[in-house]
Amino acid sequence: MKNVFADNTWPTVRAALAGEKPVVAILPCGATEAHGPHLPLSTDVIISESMAHEALAGLAQHGITAVVLPPLAYAPAEYAEAFAGTITVSAAAATALLLDIARSLRAQGFACLAVANSHFDPANVAMLREAAETIRGLGLPVAFPDFTRRKLAQTLTEEFQSGACHAGQFETSLVLAARADLVDDAARAKLADNPSSLTEAFSKGARTFEEAGGPEAYFGFPRRASATEGRETCRVMAEALTRAVVEVVALRNQDAAPQQMR
Repeated sequence: MKNVFADNTWPTVRAALAGEKPVVAILPCGATEAHGPHLPLSTDVIISESMAHEALAGLAQHGITAVVLPPLAYAPAEYAEAFAGTITVSAAAATALLLDIARSLRAQGFACLAVANSHFDPANVAMLREAAETIRGLGLPVAFPDFTRRKLAQTLTEEFQSGACHAGQFETSLVLAARADLVDDAARAKLADNPSSLTEAFSKGARTFEEAGGPEAYFGFPRRASATEGRETCRVMAEALTRAVVEVVALRNQDAAPQQMR
């Protein structure tokens, strides 16, 4: 089966689901929103898709067939709403779509839904956490490495951990590694460092990028970005996704074993 889910025919998918190996669907999640004057609106989707594809080889080594679903490119993004190009949707709308996707995957026999997310807007992360719990309740295991949790955050870069990481060195490096053709380097070279921490601003009640200290929709140090850093960061994120999926599939197999013995 082709790794890009939508490139397959339906008989190919049916045959894979009928096979002995568990089949996992990876859903890249992001937003269509402003990412500074130098990065594309699709930045989050690019990063999430890169993470998902990078994880495929590791999952195959564990005997897991994985496919990358068409990305979910719309999410709560109210902090960037004032900037042209940002498309924000309600948490309720995003949740409803996720649940419908999960129901369809469960009905077909997928072993797990893996969420590859790089849109760290608090409303989006809260929505994904709640949706993951609901989907598990529907009977479909979910693997969701949440990089906003301290344990995983500490595996990422210093800038990411500082909270000054929207369209900064962290995200710019990842896009340089995946789609350098979409980075406006002339604009990037003109950007001053912006060490304002989004996480600190959010905790103090900021509701927009402007209130948080990002009048051009970027935070961090975009001029310091490099494709080398981006490739390493993508590898780390993909390993976290792989571990999450392997753990969920192993638990699923353990739960299924007693039933098979009955």
